[in-house]
Amino acid sequence: MATAKTTSRSSTSRSIVIIGALFFIFGFVTWLNSLLIPYLEIACELTKFQSYFVTFAFYIAYVVMAPVSARTLNRLGFKNGMSVALGIMAFGALLFIPAAMTRMYILFLSGLFIMGSGLAILQTASNPYVTIIGPAESAAKRISIMGICNKLAGALAPILIGFFLQLEKADELKAEIANLSQAEMTSELNAMAMRVIPPYIGIIIVLLLLAFWVYKSDLPEVEAEEEDETAKAANASKKTVFDFPHVILGVITLFLYVGVEVIAADSIISYGASQGIALTSAKYFATGTMIAMVVGYIIGIITIPKFIKQESALRVSAVLGIIFALLAIFTEGYTSLAFIAALGLANALMWPAIWPMALADVGKFTKEASSLLVMGIAGGAIVPLLYGALAENWSPQQAYWILVPCYLFILYFAVMGYKVRK
Repeated sequence: MATAKTTSRSSTSRSIVIIGALFFIFGFVTWLNSLLIPYLEIACELTKFQSYFVTFAFYIAYVVMAPVSARTLNRLGFKNGMSVALGIMAFGALLFIPAAMTRMYILFLSGLFIMGSGLAILQTASNPYVTIIGPAESAAKRISIMGICNKLAGALAPILIGFFLQLEKADELKAEIANLSQAEMTSELNAMAMRVIPPYIGIIIVLLLLAFWVYKSDLPEVEAEEEDETAKAANASKKTVFDFPHVILGVITLFLYVGVEVIAADSIISYGASQGIALTSAKYFATGTMIAMVVGYIIGIITIPKFIKQESALRVSAVLGIIFALLAIFTEGYTSLAFIAALGLANALMWPAIWPMALADVGKFTKEASSLLVMGIAGGAIVPLLYGALAENWSPQQAYWILVPCYLFILYFAVMGYKVRK
């Protein structure tokens, strides 16, 4: 079984604090996309479908980088690899400055892609680390604690960055844009795009400081090559990670889960606008999605594994996802928006449950399995883009039908898929 190098209790506690800080950064950077989608739709004069390339550029990086991530970590080590990854993210954030100055959408997308590339390395390192640092049966609880760090940052991001972006002016511009001359409209859109620069300078500084902190820390390395005798015997005939069907099914499940989570979190502000709700109000529903996830994580910390197994938690979560999605489709206005936010509760325990279920019994293939699972995060690129296409051709509300089959597959993995073995 994969293990961390032996360390003192105080060193382990410091390691958890560092990983918690990384999860906070994951959340802050990732869930800014919910604000960038409607904001850049206005500033860069995009169609609704084009605006969802924000999530595509960010999450498709996981497909490109995940196969490289394991090799990067094997060569540099977990600690140095994470420090380098934070530097990569800072460079991606730096591209937002020329992107804002030129109002070039492709530069914004390039910056998002590079930030996603850095995150792919960080996710490959941090998720298995939290999974293996303690007993396997309580892994979901530990990841839930990390999830609280992630989602509190996600709740804070749209409010804090929304303040810098002055969303009330964006709402005014959206209402008046048809009455402006071309020169006036260009001037207003240029000013709107430039408001992105100050918060991203702050993000660059934080990323670089965190990279230095990780580099100087005593974060232990993870050894994924050791197996007990039972695991060695069970895996004797296994040549590659693809000899573990439950890992492959776990990747598909994670792909769909990340897709529905990103849709719920990143489409909600834009969906609120389609329901006639101002951006200044809709941004709080994005925060509501994150708060609902935090509530879900707290429930997980209290109940797993003392009262409920992580497999059962995933089943309940999938059923809730189906119910909330249908209620969002068949209601209107603030009620419908509230059910999209409530998907945060349904989604909360999926990530913490899928990881340990998919990594069970893979032994020395842990790093390779982890890199495949991280590749599954690309669901955040593909599934929301499909939602955007459906939203443009149907309606933003009817496009939420895409959620139902995704949650049904997650339910299959929770009931039977994780048990499939060769």
